[in-house]
Amino acid sequence: MSGANSILTGKVGEGRLDRALSDALPDLSRARIQALAEEGMVRVSGKVVKQLSSRKFAGAQFEISIPPVRSDKAEPQNIEIDIVYEDDDLLIVNKAAGMVVHPSAGHHDGTLVNALLHHCKGRLSGIGGVERPGIVHRIDRDTSGLLAVAKSDKAHDGLAKLFAAHDIERRYIAIVKGIPAPPAGKITTQIGRSPHDRKKMAVLPDGQGKHAVTHYRLEKQLNGAAQISCTLETGRTHQVRVHMAHIGHALIGDPVYANRQKPVYIGPNQSKFDRQALHAAFLGFIHPISGKKMQFECNLPADMQELLSEMSV
Repeated sequence: MSGANSILTGKVGEGRLDRALSDALPDLSRARIQALAEEGMVRVSGKVVKQLSSRKFAGAQFEISIPPVRSDKAEPQNIEIDIVYEDDDLLIVNKAAGMVVHPSAGHHDGTLVNALLHHCKGRLSGIGGVERPGIVHRIDRDTSGLLAVAKSDKAHDGLAKLFAAHDIERRYIAIVKGIPAPPAGKITTQIGRSPHDRKKMAVLPDGQGKHAVTHYRLEKQLNGAAQISCTLETGRTHQVRVHMAHIGHALIGDPVYANRQKPVYIGPNQSKFDRQALHAAFLGFIHPISGKKMQFECNLPADMQELLSEMSV
């Protein structure tokens, strides 16, 4: 990125703030204005405003800061990543919690893709496009664990077909509120965008959303919580988080689907555990080039181990 931000100013009109700003600045969509607000780029009467639904700002002076245009192409960055396996066609990464998989609005660099471009010297499959080279599937920013990355287009195509046919074995470890009963089960629903909040996913009525199936099993009872394993038949956005919340056992620390939970504190400094307690622990598939059976497993990260210790009976 180069150059300084552009500053747009004006007076807020009547009605909701997002609509008033869009009316005042017809070259900016409401969605673009909301995205800028979430990045702290919108000020009204000199104060940063991130929620634009209020109607109380009529007549106030606004200021919107517009960042300079960025290149669509992700750039290599020397960022440390944990590579579990690598060959000429693909690699398996144990992604740390907090790392975004690929560049997106609000996350233009510092992503796994930036790190992979540096590690692979740019040799990643181009099927995912300039912002997502090599990316066949994703896990959430605050979910840790195993991710397959394609280095060749042939491997990318092969892995994509395996995912589409549900021929990838994926198992997650989660720590949830309460003790699931029965201790093992199959959750089958439709999942799609919440009609009440487009940033959230939700279980929807039959005929809406996409078919989603999760198998869960109790692994360990904790103090008011449980460690469970979840095996996915499908791979919908936020699937484990939505399904476990749906049956009344939201993930500990989930900021979206368990926001009424009391916070949990871990470690000697009793720091707040403020991410969903979810780890992609196992990945199994047939190598799309060699035909060999591949299986990978990785241990829980330190913060989830501390959480288990804190909540042990």
